[in-house]
Amino acid sequence: MRIDIISVLPELMESPFKTSILKRAMEKGLAEVHFHNIRDWSIGKHRQIDDEPYGGGAGMIMMIEPLDKCISELKSQRDYDEIIYLTPDGETLNQRIANTLSIKKNLIFLCGHYKGIDQRVRDLHITKEISIGDYVLTGGELAACVLADSVIRLLPGVLNDEQSALTDSFQDNLLSPPIYTRPETYKGLSVPKILLSGNFGAIEDWLHDEAVRITKERRPDLLE
Repeated sequence: MRIDIISVLPELMESPFKTSILKRAMEKGLAEVHFHNIRDWSIGKHRQIDDEPYGGGAGMIMMIEPLDKCISELKSQRDYDEIIYLTPDGETLNQRIANTLSIKKNLIFLCGHYKGIDQRVRDLHITKEISIGDYVLTGGELAACVLADSVIRLLPGVLNDEQSALTDSFQDNLLSPPIYTRPETYKGLSVPKILLSGNFGAIEDWLHDEAVRITKERRPDLLE
């Protein structure tokens, strides 16, 4: 998988890809992540990428020309399955979206900044718009890192235990059940006996029942 991330501040995103699972995925050649500074396609000697909105109003807007030039250049080099704009008014990211994107080959993530991007960029290029929650960030960079992490970890071979991703919260519209490890008893709190029984059928039933119980308590909307 190749992900190209377009940003005003690409340096803000470099650290998460240099550690842990994301680093491992790239070292194994399972994922490539390339950062593109939109100022490389800026206008004039002042490297302008934003301007005041037509019709008035507060804030600045990312201009169409630098964004169009950048995206068009990338599209001329390869076919992209999705060109994704990270924006608060996009579809809220969930596990279903992450699963779907994980089987794609080439993706572009466009990080919004300021008050957003010229609508014509969305009309010309954007195929999907994603939000990571109902709140506003300074820019789309942190959202792009979240989206990349949620997708890359699902690629075959990235996790040491590939079954792990299949049992994550939300994979079956359920939250995860309680989990325990050694010691068996700590400060008067004990591991449920069923988990020590060796009866794996009964354990699976218990885990499922606990997942349903927790989901009903905390996220009943997932069961609708």
